[in-house]
Amino acid sequence: MKALLIDPDNRSLEPIDIQGREDIAKLIGYDTIESDAVGTAGDRLHFDEECFLRGSSGRFQIDSVIPVSGKAVIVGTADDGSTLRDVATDVDSLRSRIKYL
Repeated sequence: MKALLIDPDNRSLEPIDIQGREDIAKLIGYDTIESDAVGTAGDRLHFDEECFLRGSSGRFQIDSVIPVSGKAVIVGTADDGSTLRDVATDVDSLRSRIKYL
């Protein structure tokens, strides 16, 4: 499924393909995954729940969501977040909503 990878160290945002939650854990580097809603289309920002405790480098913020440290993946969800699906957020519109800290 289509997803977006945010790498704050490189200040990059790139479209990627993932198969499931295991791929999200591999991409962010940890299996302690937390997520927050991003927008109203069902997309969720998945990130390391312990990112600040670990001292991960690179920080960013999308809209008014709490800042995140380290890599993160945005993917679409359905069924109250239990089912993953293609991301609905457009890459270009998301670029304008990300603030690197």
